Amino acid sequence: VFYTLYILVILYCEQGLSTNILVFFFLFQWEEIGEVDENYAPIHTYQVCRVMEQNQNNWLHTNWILTEGAQRVFIELKFTLRDCNSLPGGVGTCKETFNIDGTGMTEEEDRAMKESRYIKIDTIAADESFTELDLGDRVMKLNTEVRDLGPLTRKGFYLAFQDLGACIALVSVRVFYKRCPFLVKSLAEFPDTIPGSEASQLVEVVGRCVNNSLPLYEPPRMHCSTEGEWLVPIGKCVCQPGFEEINGSCQVCKVGFYRSLLESLACSKCPPHSVARQMGATACSCEDGYFKLDSDPSNMACTRPPSAPRNAISNVNETSVFLEWSIPMDTGGRKDVRYNVICRQVLPDGRGLEECGPNVRFLPRRTGLSNTSVMVADLQSHTNYSFLLEAVNGVSDLAKGHAKQYVSLNVTTNQAAPSPVSVVRKGHTGKSSIALSWAEPDRPNGIILEYEIKYFEKEQDSSYTIIKSKDTEMVVEGLKPSSAYIFQVRARTSAGYGAFSRRFEFQTSPYCEYTKEKERCGYSKAKQDPEEEKMHFHNGHIKFPGVRTYIDPLTYEDPNQAVHEFAQEIDVSYISIERIIGAGEFGEVCSGPLRLPGKREIQVAIKTLKAGYTEQQRRDFLWEASIMGQFNHPNIIRLEGVVTKSKPVMIITEYMENGSLDTFLKKNDGQFTVIQLVGMLRGIASGMRYLSDMGYVHRDLAARNILVNSNLVCKVSDFGLSRVLEDDPEAAYTTRGGKIPIRWTAPEAIAYRKFTSASDVWSYGIVMWEVMSYGERPYWEMSNQDVIKAVEESYRLPGPMDCPEALYHLMMDCWQRERSNRPKFDEIVCLLDKFIRNPSSLKKLVNSSHR
Repeated sequence: VFYTLYILVILYCEQGLSTNILVFFFLFQWEEIGEVDENYAPIHTYQVCRVMEQNQNNWLHTNWILTEGAQRVFIELKFTLRDCNSLPGGVGTCKETFNIDGTGMTEEEDRAMKESRYIKIDTIAADESFTELDLGDRVMKLNTEVRDLGPLTRKGFYLAFQDLGACIALVSVRVFYKRCPFLVKSLAEFPDTIPGSEASQLVEVVGRCVNNSLPLYEPPRMHCSTEGEWLVPIGKCVCQPGFEEINGSCQVCKVGFYRSLLESLACSKCPPHSVARQMGATACSCEDGYFKLDSDPSNMACTRPPSAPRNAISNVNETSVFLEWSIPMDTGGRKDVRYNVICRQVLPDGRGLEECGPNVRFLPRRTGLSNTSVMVADLQSHTNYSFLLEAVNGVSDLAKGHAKQYVSLNVTTNQAAPSPVSVVRKGHTGKSSIALSWAEPDRPNGIILEYEIKYFEKEQDSSYTIIKSKDTEMVVEGLKPSSAYIFQVRARTSAGYGAFSRRFEFQTSPYCEYTKEKERCGYSKAKQDPEEEKMHFHNGHIKFPGVRTYIDPLTYEDPNQAVHEFAQEIDVSYISIERIIGAGEFGEVCSGPLRLPGKREIQVAIKTLKAGYTEQQRRDFLWEASIMGQFNHPNIIRLEGVVTKSKPVMIITEYMENGSLDTFLKKNDGQFTVIQLVGMLRGIASGMRYLSDMGYVHRDLAARNILVNSNLVCKVSDFGLSRVLEDDPEAAYTTRGGKIPIRWTAPEAIAYRKFTSASDVWSYGIVMWEVMSYGERPYWEMSNQDVIKAVEESYRLPGPMDCPEALYHLMMDCWQRERSNRPKFDEIVCLLDKFIRNPSSLKKLVNSSHR
């Protein structure tokens, strides 16, 4: 009935098992048929076909099959099966399926008892069945089915095939497991790995770096899948220092080359002034006289200490010395050049030198200077000093045994103003008088000519009185009873006034009785000698003599009245907003065309008031327009008008194409001639002369508040200091309350808010310095407190590179301590006009940078 089939039953693993293991069968009602294939090679078949008999239970067992460590195996069956309908007589017990079973019994267990302990794996059905045998064509309708078995926990297992009445023949039984093969990837090798028992499980395998390689960041890992495939590579190996990867192998670095970092791809040539004399170098050694820090990158050239600073000059101001120098000719190949100052006092009679005492101060510091200048203060007057300037860099400390190079300066200090009075004592106190006494300054630096006493009622420092005395005591009269007063004293020599003492607070005696007459007397001032000077201030403003044409909008009961009086109302339909150019305090700043009837179209800047404003914010916003609308000058930003009758509320000004002066200069560093820069300064001075003549004090004159148009015309802007400064990053709180732009503000305005046109001149000197240095920050990285202290001690900004000496002299005049000694704006304009008419006067430079 059956034709002979062959069967090959072996156990093996895919991906290259080294040993194939035959599986022998033990027959229980199955028949083994010996046959030959078409090549006459002997083969075996196992078949059963007892369909004519009832209650069939025929078993075919394998021998013990070793798993070789596999936790899941696969069973591939190839078989033929007879269609029951093709059998004669329509046998009713015929089946068209058979079972495959497995068991985990040990090899030694009794084979006769195994059937009861087998667990059914699956029922196998045929996709193809045959009805007759065509021996001529040798037609075989083979079925192939694959099943998996697992997880396996023992070293081996049995398989069995159970026939319950089918006509079936096994052609092939293949038992196999899968594994991930040995692999070398990214300089790491991964061993043969058997997958896990679960179908979705990945087995993580840590690789081993080979061939002079090391893990990069983390050990290399791969994951073995149940299909025997390597997946999810993590990490990798790279060649160890001194080697580089070439064609998948680590090759040693050649002489003259090195590799120090695992992240580097290849060996690199030694950087300048370094050598690698052996193969496999991980670093290059510096040549003699050259050094490298541990923190320096490996590819950085070896460097050496710098040469001495050059072109050192000194400027003596009383007992302070300003030292300035140029960078060394040779920086040693490094950018971290810093400077140290050694101060030594020349002893009398040529007895040598001694180190300056701890009282001498260096601004900003004595060592580690990044700028090429320093202020040395608190020296003794009429004394010889020797200063050594040393340039160092990061490797200077490594260059032991190498002689340090200095540049030396010898200076002699001048007569100096006295040091501050340290103690003020209170004597007898009356209801309207206080007796004061004080000691001479610790360092008078000369003969004391007189003392100046400043006093004011506590919390009323906007109004004060100054009186003078030639003695170290006096009685201040005309005070209010039961009131606290603040007193400060300073001394004057032929060199000028010293600094005021700290504040001393004393209180007058109370009234005996209260009358209107005594009340009036309580406000009288102290008796004055003919040299007494009185100055009265209110909210920082001085009232100038003559006709005052500027009107403070705050004097109006209704601020809206000031807006309508000084600013033109513009219909919003005449304005088109095209783009946003910035952000203001109250909203966006835009630009666009303004088309007024009967006038040509012009480009304007538009400040808008953001939605949700309060009435106070609206008043503050329009306040600047009330000020600006009073000015009409080619160097003052022009107000075109306001929009107040529709939303958003707007301020319309002329459009300045090049924006703020400080930003414009930084973008165009070194691009202008000296005459062009002087022309810019002349325009600013002309605008400030106009404001000064109007009786208006700007209080925030700085390059950031100067606007520049396309023709390089500079115009003064920003007339809202008292409001804006609260959010200005350049402003700082002062001891007097409020915020002030310290770096641009005159000393008297910082100390007691004495804002005048003279304080605007001081600020103009700072603007000159900004322009000539192309927008550099005044006083660099010094803190606001250091700036205040340095200026009080006569420190002044050094001349910018390539700055004409004549312009720097004008700056220094603007920075005179006594405000009465500073030039007026009309004098400044006149002097700048002379410079422009005579350019040769600007040829001599303070210092040249070969820009």
